Amino acid sequence: MKVNHHALELEQNYLFSEVAKRIRKYHAEYPERELLKLSIGDVTRPLSRIITEEMKTAAEEMSHAETFHGYGAEQGEPFLREAIAAYYHKRGIAVDAEDVFVSDGAKCDLGNLCDLFDADNTVLLPNPVYPVYYDTSIMAGRRVIFADGTKENGFLPMPDHSVHADIIYLCSPNNPTGAVYSKEQLAEWVQYAQENSALILFDAAYEAYIRDPELPHSIFEIAGAANCAIEINSLSKTAGFTGVRCGWTVVPRTLQFDGASLHDMWFRRMATKYNGTSYIIQRAAAKVFTEEGLRAVQQDIDYYMENARILKEALAKAGIHSVGGENAPYVWMQCPENADSWTFFDTLLYQYGIAGTPGVGFGTAGQGWLRFSSFGTRETVTKAAAYLAAL
Repeated sequence: MKVNHHALELEQNYLFSEVAKRIRKYHAEYPERELLKLSIGDVTRPLSRIITEEMKTAAEEMSHAETFHGYGAEQGEPFLREAIAAYYHKRGIAVDAEDVFVSDGAKCDLGNLCDLFDADNTVLLPNPVYPVYYDTSIMAGRRVIFADGTKENGFLPMPDHSVHADIIYLCSPNNPTGAVYSKEQLAEWVQYAQENSALILFDAAYEAYIRDPELPHSIFEIAGAANCAIEINSLSKTAGFTGVRCGWTVVPRTLQFDGASLHDMWFRRMATKYNGTSYIIQRAAAKVFTEEGLRAVQQDIDYYMENARILKEALAKAGIHSVGGENAPYVWMQCPENADSWTFFDTLLYQYGIAGTPGVGFGTAGQGWLRFSSFGTRETVTKAAAYLAAL
């Protein structure tokens, strides 16, 4: 028996595990001090009451023979797929319910989609980037190249048309930087994908946080994207489902590569390796997409975006440059005095009890930057902002 040696090429300390390790060390050394945690992007507000009531109703159904539900459809229950398609239609985006696949979250889909592609593909990643894109590509044995985000380009790297790639990961709004591509910028990425007969994997997990009406929420707002893109989304940050688990992936039937339908391949993969998302959870997810559900989750989105505003305002008072926060729940700050990311992380932790996430953990282009999550409580954010404004 031989192991997958590509898996051994990964750094053994996953970014967020290392952050947690340093926080535990801090707690052990200073147990009496308060920790202001703005590192991991987990939500802090509870699920909306109308969503949990829907879960209770669905759970009650499971206790009666006439309403019991066993195995569901491989793609997800039709009522949820249709609700997700309708969510796109409200923005004038053409997505068919048949092309929607329901899952237990975007992170899983982003990793599982690798099953569809040969190892002999070149993967293009923005840098800095969400670690899962890089780690799953390395584990599959693929060559990885980067498009660097910088302060000068607003952490929105654009394609180099002289460089070839087969699979392109894009995240907008971006995690970790909070930067958001315009329609014109996404159109150039679609053009690049078409030139290279490449596929875009578009992570739209934070689209609900976009405030600017001119910014696109979906890759499918761009002409031609249905022939070269898959979109992944989740309710983790839109509706607080981090502990509930429900996401979806849109794989258009128009996607044809190497003589094969990616839609059919993904359907077969899901039918083989996934038994479906819980009926109870799918009922709760469908409730999110009702008018009352969207109003309820918007209140939480507004709460987190106010947190982001407070953090950005504090950094501005301190004369510190930051990106993100206006259309995304992440604030990406430049470390003062050219400090490296881990050094500044430790400085904030030990001097003020503030835990962020070192930018270099998201890639080499993140060196000298640090990410704050706005998903903390208002009390935590307000206390942290008071310290940050005085840096």
